[in-house]
Amino acid sequence: MKNKILVDTSIWIEYFNRSESKAGSQLQELIKKGNVCVSGVILTELLQGARLEKEFNAILESFMALPFLDMNINTWIRAGRISFSLRRKGITIPTTDLIIASLAIENDSAIFTLDPHFKKIPDLKLFTA
Repeated sequence: MKNKILVDTSIWIEYFNRSESKAGSQLQELIKKGNVCVSGVILTELLQGARLEKEFNAILESFMALPFLDMNINTWIRAGRISFSLRRKGITIPTTDLIIASLAIENDSAIFTLDPHFKKIPDLKLFTA
């Protein structure tokens, strides 16, 4: 799935709460162009934050229309390798972010995020507008 952008939870939250913001507008444009992909970890993070059944269903419906990146054993190994390497340098990254980064690297995708953790991960492409 080349040239797709994996959109992190932080951007989706911005999009759902403030679609007129810079990040929200950029995401809207990427969706229109068909450049967005999603993952299970990000979907789960968003669904757990829903306050109402209506919000839960709206998030789920939005994600079902987008290309989905699946994890496999290599995703988990790569995430562990990234964490292992960074911890040896004194850097700790949340496991969910490691999995998201691993998926992006495997699929040659950039990550669109507001989370500074991702800047610390080598070989990871970050989307910048």
